[in-house]
Amino acid sequence: MAFIYDKTEVQTFHTIALRGIVIFPGITTSFELGRKMSVSSLKAASDQGELVYLAVQKNPAVDEPDGDDLFDVGVVARVANVLRLTNGNYQIMAEGLYRARRVSTVCEDGHLISDVLQYPKRNVSTVHGRKAIESLWTVFNDYLHYVTKPSPEILEEIHRVDDAGLLADFLASNFLTNFDDRRALLEEIHPIRRAEKLCAILQKDIALMELENSIQSKVKYRLQRRQREAYLREQLNTIRGELGMDEDSMDMDEDSEYGKKIAEANLPAEVAEKLKSEAGKLAKMPFGSSEASVIHNYLDTCLELPWCVYTEDRLDILEAKKILDEDHDGIEKVKERILEFLSVKQLKPDAKGQILCLVGPPGVGKTSIARSIARATNRRFARISLGGIRDEADIRGHRKTYVGAMPGRIINAVKLAESANPVILLDELDKLTRDAHGDPASALLEVLDAEQNNNFRDHFVELPFDLSSVLFIATANTLDTIPPALLDRLDVIEMSSYTDSEKLAIAKNHLIPKQYANHGLNKTQCKFTDEAIELLISGYTRENGVRNLERSIASICRKTAKSIVSGERKSVRVTPAVVKKNLGPVKYLRETMNDTDEIGIVNGLAWTSLGGELLRVEVSSMQGTGKLELTGNLGDVMKESAKAAVTYIRKHSNELGIDPEFYTKQDVHIHVPEGAVPKDGPSAGVTLCTALVSELTGKTVKRNIAMTGEITLTGRVLPIGGLREKTMAAYKYGCDTVIIPYDNRGDIEELDREVREHLSVIPVKTVSEVLHLAVNR
Repeated sequence: MAFIYDKTEVQTFHTIALRGIVIFPGITTSFELGRKMSVSSLKAASDQGELVYLAVQKNPAVDEPDGDDLFDVGVVARVANVLRLTNGNYQIMAEGLYRARRVSTVCEDGHLISDVLQYPKRNVSTVHGRKAIESLWTVFNDYLHYVTKPSPEILEEIHRVDDAGLLADFLASNFLTNFDDRRALLEEIHPIRRAEKLCAILQKDIALMELENSIQSKVKYRLQRRQREAYLREQLNTIRGELGMDEDSMDMDEDSEYGKKIAEANLPAEVAEKLKSEAGKLAKMPFGSSEASVIHNYLDTCLELPWCVYTEDRLDILEAKKILDEDHDGIEKVKERILEFLSVKQLKPDAKGQILCLVGPPGVGKTSIARSIARATNRRFARISLGGIRDEADIRGHRKTYVGAMPGRIINAVKLAESANPVILLDELDKLTRDAHGDPASALLEVLDAEQNNNFRDHFVELPFDLSSVLFIATANTLDTIPPALLDRLDVIEMSSYTDSEKLAIAKNHLIPKQYANHGLNKTQCKFTDEAIELLISGYTRENGVRNLERSIASICRKTAKSIVSGERKSVRVTPAVVKKNLGPVKYLRETMNDTDEIGIVNGLAWTSLGGELLRVEVSSMQGTGKLELTGNLGDVMKESAKAAVTYIRKHSNELGIDPEFYTKQDVHIHVPEGAVPKDGPSAGVTLCTALVSELTGKTVKRNIAMTGEITLTGRVLPIGGLREKTMAAYKYGCDTVIIPYDNRGDIEELDREVREHLSVIPVKTVSEVLHLAVNR
C-alpha cells in the first residue's frame, strides 16, 4: 500500500549516519559516535534543542557519506543523554520516536541535514492485531529454547506490549543480530506485515539453530563413543598383560565379522593365518584411526580375491571349435592352438596355464578372438590395457601403507573375474613404456613365466597368489618393441591380414548382422549384394583388418535408416551404385597389369603394415657417363640392392648379352612409384636386377609374373619374409605366376588356399633362373 504525504508535513533535521546499527521507534538505544561529521550534527541539534534523524548508511567503509550513501527509511529520535568518553568519542542514549522517509540530504557546515516525511500511524483492527501478537509470541517462545533466556524484567516488559508493530520492533531490537534482517523490519511500515516478517526471520533462525544443535550432538556422541572404546581397549590390554598373554596369543574373536568371513572363505593356510593376524591387529586399534582404515581396506580386498575358486573348463573339442567358428572366420592358426590347449588339458588336467601372444596389424580381431577363447573354454574374461603404462606399481601394486594404495592390475583383473583360472587379455603389450618409476615390462616377467607365476606376490596383497591356471593372452602390433626376455616367455602366433574372400565372409556373417542390430534394421529393409561388399573392400578400405569396412557398412546403414524413417523408401538393396551414391567416388584404385609386355618394367612385391603391395619397378637408360640415379623415396637397403644388381650385371655382361662398357657409356635411372611412399628392404633385389637386364638388353618382361627375393653379388637368391601377404597382393592384381627364393619353398603350405589354387609359385636358387623365367627371349 502506498503512503501519500502532504508537502506541509516535510520536516528538516540534523542527520547522523549510523554504520551497522539500526534503531527502532519506541526503543531507547545506546551507541557511540566518533566521526567528525556525526559529532557536528549532534552538537548542532543539541544547541538548538532539536530532534535528530538517524539514517542507516549503506556501506560502512565510507567515512564521509552523502545522500546517495544512505538508505531512504530512518528514525527520528530524541537524544536523551550524551557522555564524553576518554578516547574523544561520545556515548549517546537516544529514544526512537517514529519512522520517517528521507526526501533529500545536503551537507552544510560540515554535517548532514535532511528533509524527511513522517510515515502516518497505521490503525489495525483489534482482531488482526491480537492474532498477529499471538503468532509472534508462539514463534518467539520456540525461539527462546535456542538462545539465552532474557531477564524476567525484559519478559515482563515484552508482555505489557499490546501493539503488534511495537512488539515486532521491540523483539527485533533486542534479539535480532543480522543487520539485513533488522533493516528489512525497519523498512516495513505496516505493523501486521512487520510482525509476519519477524515471524519468518525467527523461524529461519530456529531451523538453523536446530541443525547446529543436531550436528553438535552427533559430534559429541561420536567423541564420547571413541573415548569409551579407547578406555575399554586400554583396560582389555591391561587385563591381558596381567594374565601374561603375549601379542601372538591375542587372536581375533572367531565370532567377529572378519573371523566369520575368513572361516567361510576356504583360504590357503598361509593366507588365512595372515588375515587372522591382521584382523587381530584391527581389533586392538581405536575406532576410526587411520591405520585401522588401511587394514579394513586390506582385509576387504584380500577376502574378495578368488583364492580357491575355479570354473570348470569346457573340454569338448568339437563344441569349442563350433564356438570359435561361430565368432570368427579364418585365423585357423589361433583356433588350432586353442584346441591343442584344450586337448592337453583333457589328458593332463593339472597342466599349467598358457601364455599366448597374438601379433598382427590393427583390426584383424586380436582382442575379439580373446573373448571368443574365453567363451569356448567356459572361462571368465578380464582385459588389461597396457598401452602407455610406465609405472611398475601398475602391474605389482603399491605397498598398503601408502595413501590410496591398491592392488596391481593383474590381481585386480583376477578379482573382477571372480575366478582363479580366467582368460586375461594383456592388450597392446608392445605399447609399454618405461621411466623413472620403473619398467613395467620387467614386472611382467614373473607374471608371464609359467615356472614362477604360481607364487606371484602383489605388493599390496603381500601373499602368494597362484596364477599358473590363468590363460594369459597378449596382443601386439609388432614384436620389435617387446624386450627379448619378455618375448622369450611368449608363445607367439602371427595373425596376418585377411584376404578379400575372408573379408567378404566376415562382412556377411558378422559385420552386417551386427550393424543391422545397431541400427534397428533387418534383412528385408536393407540387403547388401556381394558385389557391393566387394566394392567396399577394394575401393573404400585399404587395411589388413575390417574396422574401416565395418564403419563403411555402418554409414550405409545410417543412410538407409534415414530414408526409411523419412518415408522415401521401404527397403534398400545395396548395390555398387548405391555404395557410390552414399560414400562418394571410389577412394582407392588398384594397380592393374599393363596391356603388353614392356621393357624395363617388372612387378615386384613388398610387405607393408597394411599387407602386401605390388611394387612396379621402372628402369630407363640413356647415353651418358655411367651415373646411377635412384628415385622413389628409397631406403638405404634398397639402394644397396640396386648397386648389388649392377655389380652382378657387370660381372655377367657377356652371358647376358650386354655391352661390358655400359657402366661408362650409359646413365641408368631406377624409379619405384609411388614417390611419396617410403620404401626399403632387401627383397626387391631380383626385381631390380631383372628390370636392369631388360632395359640393357632391350628385351621385354612378362607382365603376368611378380617376384620377390634378395640377391647376392654371386647371383644367389636369398629368402625373404611376408610371403603370405606378398602372394596375396600378386593374386589381387591379377598375376598368375610368382617367383620366390628356393629357401622359402616351405612357406608355400602356409599360403592361403585360394592363392595356392590360382597362382603358380616357382622357387628359384639363382638370378639366372629368374631371368630365364621372366624375360622374353
